[in-house]
Amino acid sequence: MAIGHYIKEIGRGKDGARALGRAQACDLFGQILDGQVSDLELGAFCIAMRIKGETPEEMCGFLDATHARLKPVPVAVAAAGPATVVIPSYNGARKLPALTPLLALLLARRKLAVVVHGTATEDQRVSTATVLEALGIALQGNPHGVQRGQVAFYPTEMLHGGLHRLLEVRRTLKLRNPAHSLVKLLAPCAGPQVLVTSYTHPEYAVSMAQVLCQMQSTALLLRGTEGEAVADPRRLPRMQCIVRGSPEATIEHQPGTLASLPDLPGPQALATAAYIQDVLDARLPLPEPIALQVEQIVRLAEVACVA
Repeated sequence: MAIGHYIKEIGRGKDGARALGRAQACDLFGQILDGQVSDLELGAFCIAMRIKGETPEEMCGFLDATHARLKPVPVAVAAAGPATVVIPSYNGARKLPALTPLLALLLARRKLAVVVHGTATEDQRVSTATVLEALGIALQGNPHGVQRGQVAFYPTEMLHGGLHRLLEVRRTLKLRNPAHSLVKLLAPCAGPQVLVTSYTHPEYAVSMAQVLCQMQSTALLLRGTEGEAVADPRRLPRMQCIVRGSPEATIEHQPGTLASLPDLPGPQALATAAYIQDVLDARLPLPEPIALQVEQIVRLAEVACVA
């Protein structure tokens, strides 16, 4: 098979390009994940979608193709227990400490199973994986699943090799492609799950919420901290709760900084790991925005399992 007829539709430029239907997008992305397209076709797809931008319908089709090919991460928890928490981590930190591991460990302390998945997409940033390693957490998720009260990190290639290869295209083309948005919307686990995900630009708050609703997801969507799905420790970001595809409560952004600011380290992995351990051991206070985020996720994990 070939994807030239799809590229003809999406590659007409910003104003002339036509959006694909969900089934078409699923077929196109499935061929890409399966390695059935040439390098030329793959490059054309990435550039065309970068210019056009993917619609929510197209992103749902891309997710359909990906979910059909994933081997779901098993979760060793009781069927009646809270949902698994999924945190994608693909941006890392440049100026602020990467506190996604702190969020994950706080949720594990609340007896939730937490799956973090990701890969380094920018060499200049400190990744969540590097901080987790400094904290002594293994970077190869257990193939037998994640336990309640545990954080497990799954590199993207463990979820699907074709998806990881598509992310790596950025290193050649120097441009993002739909895979970079898709991984933030992925539901990789077996059973009920709560997705904690983020956006960097306001327009993505709308399109990502539309995708989450169409996919019938339960999720917490917030303005990210340097692209990571953890609340900014210095100010309260906007957080939107979605339960099985229905928008629920929204915590509005509070302008300005908090009255009492945390004493944050630089972005270095060892300094970040030391700060996280100090917070976990109560030697330093937990930043209020992250504490509020934890409570919202715990609540969503409980309601996600209610029929």
